Amino acid sequence: MNSSEQLQQMIDESSSIVFFGGAGVSTESGIPDFRSVDGLYHQQYAYPPETILSHSFYLRNNEEFYRFYKNKMLYLEAEPNAAHKKLAQLEESGKLKAVITQNIDGLHQKAGSKTVYELHGSVHRNYCESCHKLYNAEYMLKSKGIPTCSCGGRIKPDVVLYEEGLDDNTVRNSIDAIRNADMLIIGGTSLVVYPAAGLIDYFQGKYLVLINKQATKADTRANLVIQEPIGEVFSQMK
Repeated sequence: MNSSEQLQQMIDESSSIVFFGGAGVSTESGIPDFRSVDGLYHQQYAYPPETILSHSFYLRNNEEFYRFYKNKMLYLEAEPNAAHKKLAQLEESGKLKAVITQNIDGLHQKAGSKTVYELHGSVHRNYCESCHKLYNAEYMLKSKGIPTCSCGGRIKPDVVLYEEGLDDNTVRNSIDAIRNADMLIIGGTSLVVYPAAGLIDYFQGKYLVLINKQATKADTRANLVIQEPIGEVFSQMK
């Protein structure tokens, strides 16, 4: 039995599946991964990406933050790939109870997923820091310089920057979903970003599956490890 058939059998035997995903889920949709060899961490800027995408840099150097953010974080033409679509299909069938994602691109919702916990926020939600009026990602992309509200206030993306904490409700919902799952599929993440990576410790179910191109620190705990691009893995399934 090959790995795709093993994965299918585990899914068939499960009734409460949760998916936990990272940047590798979106790379097949053309959105670069931060930590891969050709990812953002390996490109040259005046500052490293983790500095630019920090809360203190956002406050101190807002114009440079937005120059980078609009250039490198907004991929509004990206379309869901086979992984996003398969997960939406599993949710529709009643098997998948939640998607927990470290991504901010909204592709799970675009594919049709309904219960999505976005640990790091979303580029599609933006709010005025003064009056809290909401703006979409298209407005942010088209704005000149620092995006400004009709009231004159500065607009901030609802994404979790370095030095900022995760949303308590989102974390709580994610923990509950994982704790109640009989199968946890982890895909496209190297499990190095905390506190998000620590969520898998709440899993007490039957099947733990890891799908990632590189090895992760949780491989030894998994019932099944597949070191292939996740979109390719899901595209082979019925």
